Amino acid sequence: MSEVDRERTGWPALPWGEWRETADTLHMWTQIVGKTRLALTPLQNHWWNVPLYVTARGLSTSAMDCGSDVLDIEFDFVEHQLHLRLGSGRAHSLPLRSQSVADFYREYLDALGSLGVTVPINPMPVEVADPIRFDLDTRHETYQPLYANRFWQVLARTATVLRSFNTDFLGKVSPVHFFWGSFDLAVTRFSGRTAPPRPGADRIQREAYSHEVISAGFWPGNGGYGAAAFYCYAAPVPEGLAGATIRPAPAAWDNSLGEFIFRYDDLRAQPSAEHALLEFLHSSYAAAADAAHWDRAALERQPVSASGPS
Repeated sequence: MSEVDRERTGWPALPWGEWRETADTLHMWTQIVGKTRLALTPLQNHWWNVPLYVTARGLSTSAMDCGSDVLDIEFDFVEHQLHLRLGSGRAHSLPLRSQSVADFYREYLDALGSLGVTVPINPMPVEVADPIRFDLDTRHETYQPLYANRFWQVLARTATVLRSFNTDFLGKVSPVHFFWGSFDLAVTRFSGRTAPPRPGADRIQREAYSHEVISAGFWPGNGGYGAAAFYCYAAPVPEGLAGATIRPAPAAWDNSLGEFIFRYDDLRAQPSAEHALLEFLHSSYAAAADAAHWDRAALERQPVSASGPS
């Protein structure tokens, strides 16, 4: 498949070095919007009330209770707008353009105010090294529409594959959701067993990893990794998992990260990216579930015939 064909099928080039500054800025903007969702929604198990969700245009909070009304906020990476919409019909949009996090934060709060919405937002970013308060952050100020759109294309295509991956799992499983703290798209499966306390875990980690999990997803290379990649990990990590072989090559265990990694550029080199990603997800999950002695017979659905259920 040619480079042009890959662009058209939703797996465009996403070189970290070319869009890192946009990604870092967008990371902070999604945290601002994500913290709005955190403030307006009641706590759900494993913090499932805080992520954003992939839409046909970008990323959204979904509907949130807001007094006697409902509010949703959506990053539109097609027309490059941030839409704030109330169920009563009032709406406000902001252009997504190169500007500092501090300016975006001020305009965002003004937009909420214009709709009569007041939300307490902690202005300190989370899960990043050397955080800068949103209202003081003039370092991150880049927005490249081309790469924001490409990032959304990859998220949308990945979400489709993750939903397909989930069809054969009968146990507890998370939605396919975007965590703005770590800036990744993820889905998590549960064995049903509680997990031992994580050493040094904070409140968020204690809740997130209270039970045995196997998580998989996509992240664009932030946090020092420097390349977009798909991942799969188990928590707690079962003995012997690091020695497991998964498919397709060159996907493999990464000792420094403690999880299976399939680099995005390696996926794009496959004849069928969707097939290769499903193979990675299934084989890495199977390796982790077997190493952790999950009851796979009880947790997994037998394949449904092509004619569907009778």
